[in-house]
Amino acid sequence: MANLWLLTAAVSGFLSVAIGAFGAHGLKTVLDEYGRAIFETAVHYQMFHTLALIAIGLLQAIYPKQRFQLAGWGFLIGIVLFSGSLYLLAVTGLKWLGGVTPVGGTAFLLGWGALTHRALRIRNDRG
Repeated sequence: MANLWLLTAAVSGFLSVAIGAFGAHGLKTVLDEYGRAIFETAVHYQMFHTLALIAIGLLQAIYPKQRFQLAGWGFLIGIVLFSGSLYLLAVTGLKWLGGVTPVGGTAFLLGWGALTHRALRIRNDRG
């Protein structure tokens, strides 16, 4: 499972840089200030949570008996729904996509909550 999260993080990190560069250069004349701000928010949250996925992969390798899947899935679903909906909103202007964004934010929160739970379990298991 550790390998899955590290591979997922590598792909997400690559995409975050590529999408960010595309937004900064390819969409510079297409997006207005509001659209650029939305796009940048999506890139930032994707990269932050890509780093969290790296941590999940490393923690899973270090503590193979612990289960970090819920945290990993929360982060991955959050990236897809939160960042994905913001990318699409910025490019298309479809306002209904803003309704998807909080679902992704909730997935991020689930991921962080699950990671907190696992961290407490590790601490308690060590004495």
